Order: sequence, then C-alpha cells, then structure tokens
Amino acid sequence: MDQPTLICSKEFVRDLTDGQSVDTVFEVRQLTRRQKKNGEAFLKLQLGDVTGAVEGVVWDGVDQVEAVASPGAAVRVLGRFCHDQRYGRSITVRTVHLAGPEEYQPADLLEAPPVPPEQMTAALEELIETVQQPHLRELLHRLLGEGEVAERWRVAPAAKVYHQAYRHGLLEHSLSVAQGVSAMAATFPGIDRDVAVTGALLHDIGKIDAYDQSGGAIDLSDSGKLLGEIPLGYYRVRRQIEEIERFPEAIAQAVLHIVLSHHGKLEHGSPVTPCTREATLVHMIDNLGGTLGSFDRIEKGLADGECWSGFDRALSGSAYFAPRGESHAAREAA
Repeated sequence: MDQPTLICSKEFVRDLTDGQSVDTVFEVRQLTRRQKKNGEAFLKLQLGDVTGAVEGVVWDGVDQVEAVASPGAAVRVLGRFCHDQRYGRSITVRTVHLAGPEEYQPADLLEAPPVPPEQMTAALEELIETVQQPHLRELLHRLLGEGEVAERWRVAPAAKVYHQAYRHGLLEHSLSVAQGVSAMAATFPGIDRDVAVTGALLHDIGKIDAYDQSGGAIDLSDSGKLLGEIPLGYYRVRRQIEEIERFPEAIAQAVLHIVLSHHGKLEHGSPVTPCTREATLVHMIDNLGGTLGSFDRIEKGLADGECWSGFDRALSGSAYFAPRGESHAAREAA
C-alpha cells in the first residue's frame, strides 16, 4: 500500500510569487461554478490559510473537483500561481484532493484571536459585574452569561471577511468595543456608562443568527440575507428585555437604540442614526474596532519585509506598516 505523501513545509498565501509551482494545503472558503463562452463549466475557488486568501481557477476535471472542494474543506492543491497585472493573483489549479490529517497543521489554515477564548471569557464576566444597573446586569447574564445563546455568541465570527472573521471573533470584537466604551465613558460627561457598556456588548448579537458556519466557511444564513443582522439583534434583545420583570422602559429604549443605530448611517444599514451620547460612542468605537481589525487582517497577508498593502475595500485605500525594528526604536527613544 502506498504511504501518504507528507508536506514538508506550508506554502502560505502571502509568500506566493509569480510563476511559482504550488503544492500545498488550503482551506476552501468559497466555490462558484461558472460557464465559459462555449458553454463548458469551470470553477472559481477561494483558497485560504492563516495569512490570507487567493483565487483558484479549475478548467479541467470540474465535476471531480466540485465533489471534493466543499467550503470549509482542507484540500491539497497542485497548480501554478500567477500575479497578473490585469486579473490579479490566482492559482491555475491542476489537481485537488482532500487533505489527510498528516498533510497539514490546522493552525496554518484557521485564523484565531490573539487572546485565548478562556481569557476573553474571564474578562467578559469581570466587565459584566461592573454594570451597576440591576436590570442591565440581569440582561447581560441572561444573554451572555450561560446557555445556548451565550455559547453561540462566544464562538461566532464577527464578520464574513473584513475583521475578526474567525471562530471567537465576535467575542473578541464585542469585548474590545465594550472595554473601549467603558474607558471613554469616564472621559466625556453625560454618558450613562451602564447603558453604553451593555449596548456595546450586545450591539452585534444578531450575528449569531445572521452568519452560518455549519459548512466550515463563514456565510450568511437565510435569516441574515432575508432580515439582516441588526433587526435580528434587536428582536433577540427586545424579547429578552420583555421577559425581565419591571425592566425600565427608558433604559430598554436606550439599549435598543444602540443596537439599531450602531452602523451609524442609513446607507450603512442602520434603521436609525445615533441620537444619544451612548449610541454615538458605541458607533464610533465599533467603527474604530472594525477598522483596526482590518489592519490586523491585512498585516497577516504581507510578506516578510513588506510595508505597504494593496488597495483594501474596508479601508478605501492602502495600509502602511512600519518595520518592527523601527517601531521599537521609536518607542525606546520616546
């Protein structure tokens, strides 16, 4: 019996060079079947690892590859990488087969938060206990403390592509936004910290229903496509509020307004724009957290020594990263 062929080293997306032969394992993140002008089928794959994603094009053996390359699968890809000035970066794929566990390290394919989930969960519990208003603290305990909703929220991704698009990403993003809101609430007068922190922790809770990761890859669920994550989040929080006895209506409105307005503008998907100090603060910190999360995503995809990224839609421009040695020297000088 033939022995399985092992991969000696992982070829990461960020390190691929024009004309390079490729023989490595990627995660399939998307698969699209298309037709050539002559009616024959071909496939476009989005292949990814911890450093980024690259398009793969399959011209031959389409049915066989489609049967293997389901989203979320780890596949071994043989082909040739090309960086075309017009069409961008892609791999012309020759063969694809499911990768065995001896052929790759899961950590090379799947992104993860920089802080262990257990540490973030402990920080979440500590932050919830600082909320003094009893109805708000009860709301947070019911939704995020324990139970099926809390478990889903703690493992869900924060986005499909742009920031924290990985397991536990929603916990990471929501916690960082709430911690930022908590810190800034002490800086500006007139802000109800308990309302702002509660709204920050719950602002994206609709994503547990809007995203589906059951197939391995992150995609919008039917509910996400039909209803949207903001209405889904509003409904879940509103329903829980109604189950808490004597929940003050004014406080309920304040928190629900944060959920509904956190995208900031109508054209960005918010049914209403921020009309309170607390909602404005959550929107600003949420936007900042998402943008800085995009910098993290982009930096992972840069080759060693590379300082500038290409154009990125999330930033509407390119990102610059000073060499680490220079950044350290500047901090030392300061």
